[in-house]
Amino acid sequence: MPLVVFNQKGGVGKSTIASNLAAISAAQGLRTLLIDLDQQGNSTQYLLGGQVAEGQPTVASFFDQTLSFTFHPEPAGHFAVASPFERLHVMAASQRLDELQTKLESRHKIYKLREALQQLGETYERIYIDTPPALNFYTRSALMGASGCLIPFDCDDFSRQALYTLLANVQEIRADHNPALAIKGIVVNQFQPRANLPQRLVQELVDEGLPVLQPYLPSSVKVRESHQLSRPMVHLDPKHKLTQALVALHDRLG
Repeated sequence: MPLVVFNQKGGVGKSTIASNLAAISAAQGLRTLLIDLDQQGNSTQYLLGGQVAEGQPTVASFFDQTLSFTFHPEPAGHFAVASPFERLHVMAASQRLDELQTKLESRHKIYKLREALQQLGETYERIYIDTPPALNFYTRSALMGASGCLIPFDCDDFSRQALYTLLANVQEIRADHNPALAIKGIVVNQFQPRANLPQRLVQELVDEGLPVLQPYLPSSVKVRESHQLSRPMVHLDPKHKLTQALVALHDRLG
């Protein structure tokens, strides 16, 4: 069940949501992989405590292999590294993703990730994909190979306007390339229940019939500590309100 976490607007909590859902899956006993396609590598740093060591494989190594002919290519799982958390592996980001993008596009490698996801599905029970805040080669590759898309929303008017464009883009990819792709829902992040604007914006989305998921993820400074310590919330503070909301969201996704 590859699940893409995507929003074309940055700063909406995409990496935080992807990483914490992956950590929860692993903590619940599922063999889990997170693929970090964003060259900023926020999910990589969060789950591995930094970038991978020199010489270790990354997602860029996987894409490198697709550009060179070899009789015995490495299996997709070779490019994943173990995290400090049991049953959780990461296909780490790399700053080289940007320089590789033009080559991958010109060589029409858009379906290589989909082929890899099919292979990885034999090893991992849950696969989460963190994507760049742009509809570029990597995001399209992920959406063409995934079974679901999760959309973070951070309760402001700019996010709302971007949301409609995003939904249209995902539906177009579904129609043209991946009929199995489902919009699993909109995740309301940094929600402040006592503030009027977040309440109004979210209610308007619900009234429009958009797939807004419950529970809403509350705003919390605890998540900053989680980032600094490279410990997902389920390991840092299992009883925290944000952790409980993330677990409830994870379980709802199935």
